[in-house]
Amino acid sequence: MGFFAMTVGNRALYIVVCGGGYPADDLPVFVKQAQATGWDIRVVATPSSLKFIDTGLLAGLTGHGVRSEYALVEDDNEERPVPDAIVVAPATFNTVNKFAGGISDTLALSLLNETICSGIPIIIGLPPNPTHAKHPAFLANIATLRSWGVQVIFEYEGIVLENIPDIEGWKALFPWQKLLDALEAAKSS
Repeated sequence: MGFFAMTVGNRALYIVVCGGGYPADDLPVFVKQAQATGWDIRVVATPSSLKFIDTGLLAGLTGHGVRSEYALVEDDNEERPVPDAIVVAPATFNTVNKFAGGISDTLALSLLNETICSGIPIIIGLPPNPTHAKHPAFLANIATLRSWGVQVIFEYEGIVLENIPDIEGWKALFPWQKLLDALEAAKSS
């Protein structure tokens, strides 16, 4: 596979960060929790997500730089093992729609599109946005990704936007634990 070097070692997890605002605040906690279960993590960020994440903190936690752009072969000395799983979190409306359409206009989307036919588990965590749940293309694209074997965690049933009082309320609804559970299931398969 083009993006990956064929190395052997700990179980490699790539986390693709797509923006998502408030849930990205909890990404360092998720990284630590995944590491505690034996994952060696690399973070790949979309360009728009860079304003929501602390790349220095994530690099310090993972021991690997956060990638967001393509690198020339001669400038690229980062080890990139073939992943045992990929988590996309927080995912966005835009990334889901582009991924399902086969668009690879960022490093993150290229990684996902390159991996889709490999049998490597891809798990997507979306904020529970009932407004997006009304968009026919979005729901069709989630169904498409699921039909390809991608696990999409998008739970919006019963959520009323007006009833969520603040950012902390939104953050509490993001499915971090379900992503960890899905990773555990992927590890044992």
